[in-house]
Amino acid sequence: MNQKILLGPSSFAQLDSAPMDKLISAGFEVVNNPFGRKLTKQELLDLLPGITGIIAGLEPLDHEVMSKSSLKVISRCGSGMSNVDLDAARKFGIQVFSTPFGPTSAVAELTVGAMLSLLRMVPQMDRDLHDGKWTKRIGAQLEGKTVVIVGFGRIGRKVASLLQPFHVRLIAVDPELKEKSDGAELLPLDKALSMADIITIHSSGEEQLIGENEFKLMKEGSFLLNAARGGLVNEESLIHALEGGKVAGAWLDTLCTEPYAGTLCKFPQVILTPHVGSYTMECRRSMEMEAVDNLISALLEV
Repeated sequence: MNQKILLGPSSFAQLDSAPMDKLISAGFEVVNNPFGRKLTKQELLDLLPGITGIIAGLEPLDHEVMSKSSLKVISRCGSGMSNVDLDAARKFGIQVFSTPFGPTSAVAELTVGAMLSLLRMVPQMDRDLHDGKWTKRIGAQLEGKTVVIVGFGRIGRKVASLLQPFHVRLIAVDPELKEKSDGAELLPLDKALSMADIITIHSSGEEQLIGENEFKLMKEGSFLLNAARGGLVNEESLIHALEGGKVAGAWLDTLCTEPYAGTLCKFPQVILTPHVGSYTMECRRSMEMEAVDNLISALLEV
């Protein structure tokens, strides 16, 4: 009997059918995500009976889920692993893979684009023109700004590399770093925040990093970007900072609740994107094929 594979990501193989074709050609029965969004824990539990492998998105693969499944392989289509309980996977003998290099350039490029859009108020002027208003807004240049990169892994370093030609001052915040790296000074978060014109978050994990106390440390009129996980920034504290002018603008590609329709939608100086950091044709094709290759090779060895 064919092994059954669950596809967690709602948009898997939409750009290119090759990853799906490869799964089917290898003899696997593919079960699609029927909801068109991130699976909840209960939906995942309902779908997992009889499933031996999953192409994982951001669904919660925790101890309970694994204990009630017959999973042998989790192949994450993406780099972050905060939604996968790696200790539980080891306990239950489940092999876990990711695609750590796939999203690096896509996320970094989008981050720099969002940074420039925030500084020059591109979304506001775009909306004005669509509303028939010819309103010129005075923005700010990136050159000469102090940019703090929180999380200096693959994506954080790529952002630093892309920012070099803009002649910014780069500061890295990362507990794993011991000395200056890739042209960035190394400082603890509290000191870095007080110096930053722009803060961009690319760290791993889900634990809150930026809350009420951290916003108090920031300069008036600073900018905040988050392309990591929604829970790293306290939403209510961000709203207060926007209302008080502490934060002049923000870009969020990840939010605590997704899909999102909350209070941040009311702020014209906030750019919101629906978790699309890796959504380029090149990146999706690369990650999806790598995730499939990882899953197939692991399951054929089992």
